[in-house]
Amino acid sequence: MPSSEATAADDAIIVGLGANLPSQFGEPLQTLIAALSSLDAHGVHILRRSRWYRSAPVPATDQPCFINAVAVVHTALAPEPLLLVLHRIEADFGRQRSIRNEPRVLDLDLLCYGRTVRRRRAPRLPHPRLHERAFVLLPLRDVVPGWTDPESGASLADLIAGLAPDQSIAPLDDPPG
Repeated sequence: MPSSEATAADDAIIVGLGANLPSQFGEPLQTLIAALSSLDAHGVHILRRSRWYRSAPVPATDQPCFINAVAVVHTALAPEPLLLVLHRIEADFGRQRSIRNEPRVLDLDLLCYGRTVRRRRAPRLPHPRLHERAFVLLPLRDVVPGWTDPESGASLADLIAGLAPDQSIAPLDDPPG
């Protein structure tokens, strides 16, 4: 029988948060804190949040470092309307989508929706580059250390061990919440 921690990891809806440009709410960290409140106002309730991390952009560029975290959320929304809410909040915060991997005032990604695996329609689940990103996997370890990739079955520890060594990431002085 699975442990309650494993069951919680299996059922988790996980949202990634990131920003590397200031917004009307202030510097990236203040923007992300405001985004958490906005999520709650849209029926996406934060159950747990990782520490905040400072990470270099992936792929490497000369843009500013990002502040990142992940949050385990509860919502009655299915994946499609949840993704629409995330995009609406990004737009409300001033995000304009024009170039992939560009600097941004706010980035909200639906990383996984329980054990759902979808590759043929949006949102693709789990997020197709989740396993390549230290700025996702290390914060994910803070909130659901027993998580396994629903598509590959790989453990979080194995995914972290397989990360490219050139990704720069460090926690800020902030405990998980």
